[in-house]
Amino acid sequence: MSIELNQHLQPQLQVRVTPKQIAANSILAMSSVELTEAIAAELEENPALDMLEQSNCPICGSAITGSHCTECLPKGAAGSGPAEVPDGGPTDWSAREDADELDPIARAEAEFTLTEHLTWTLHALLPTRLHPVADYAIGALDDSGFLTDRDEEIAAATGVTVDDVAAVREAMRGIEPIGVGSRNIAESLLAQIAYLREAGEMEIPAAVEAVVRDHLNDLGERRFGLIASALGITTDEVVEAWEFVKVNLHPYPTSAFTAAVGSSGSSRSIVRPDVLIRVVDGELRVEVVESRRFSLRVDPTYARLSAGMRSAEASEADRQHVREFVGRARFFIDNVNRRRATLQRIAECLVERQQEYLLHGVQHLVPLTRAEVGAVIGMHESTVSRATAEKYVMLPTGEVVPFGHFFTASLGVKDQIRKMIEAEDVAHPLSDQEIADRLAGEGVAIARRTVAKYRDELQLLPARLRRR
Repeated sequence: MSIELNQHLQPQLQVRVTPKQIAANSILAMSSVELTEAIAAELEENPALDMLEQSNCPICGSAITGSHCTECLPKGAAGSGPAEVPDGGPTDWSAREDADELDPIARAEAEFTLTEHLTWTLHALLPTRLHPVADYAIGALDDSGFLTDRDEEIAAATGVTVDDVAAVREAMRGIEPIGVGSRNIAESLLAQIAYLREAGEMEIPAAVEAVVRDHLNDLGERRFGLIASALGITTDEVVEAWEFVKVNLHPYPTSAFTAAVGSSGSSRSIVRPDVLIRVVDGELRVEVVESRRFSLRVDPTYARLSAGMRSAEASEADRQHVREFVGRARFFIDNVNRRRATLQRIAECLVERQQEYLLHGVQHLVPLTRAEVGAVIGMHESTVSRATAEKYVMLPTGEVVPFGHFFTASLGVKDQIRKMIEAEDVAHPLSDQEIADRLAGEGVAIARRTVAKYRDELQLLPARLRRR
């Protein structure tokens, strides 16, 4: 018996991720705010990196001449005559009479997300030691504005007493949107009733608190007689309370915040778009906003030093210093430029595939996946996903939406459901099955439970609670 040992060389391909690719992917995945912070940090740490100073609009990134952004001015607002918005400017904003509102800086300062609004207000109302408790409570709010953690849990997590948490919740209940921080719908409605009663601006039915506090489920089921018997009041008084709740109160605190912002339904959020899509000369054009916000370059002094490094007068330590920081600056600038180019290619593909949506509204949104976009532009699906995460697009209407809107085909169906409910007979509201049947008649095959899911996501009540 013999044993032979042989060696064979077999070529094998392996994918290795280089540090350069990791850094590039990291910058690609950054949101607009994170990129701004990364650039600020790099400018502070790297003397060879320089950014040209210019005054930019915080909304669209355009250079500002004077105090107003000409790109963001609504049509006819720049003067007394029929002024025109520059080509490609948003034209869907309503005219504003107050000149301060034309200032993009003033607009930015006037716009808050719900989190920012609550944080700013609670920090102003509460002592400094309770600010971390307020921040924790704000972070524990669900999408409807209800507080999901118990007082004991918040106290344990923040190292304070339950009474401290109660003080924070009490302060939260007194600020808009009234009812935010409540545990459930009944508590939210009661907070709103108390606020309206204290304001004294309208007549509050005497029985409404008792009806909401003790018989909310029965009220939803329209068991008016049962409620009247239990409370010792007339059925008419119960109906009066029901009408008051329907007309004046919001079951979900966040819907009250959105309604307070404006009838358009747009949330008061300072979301800066990463990409602008505009109609210029009848065609849709794409522009990545980074090209306006950030003008990075290698510092001229370091560029000259780098060019003269072969001089015998330069020491090895000097050469090493310049090479290190100039190389790092060029590497950073290259990654930012790659991010910009990737966003440009993705946005141009979306414009081509979703042109009808951009020109005619959400009903024309077609099904599209990130994998399909990647196949068109020659990128992997994960790269497209990374590039579009937490980034926003300004549509030709001036509306700012997440990139994810282009990949959410259900938006059109949700819009149809919303319009059907808005147009329904309030005495005979549409059930989820009736909505599904109507959608089927319009060529949209959808199950009743899917209608219920979309309705809940739109924060619209079921038919039995919409009946007046």
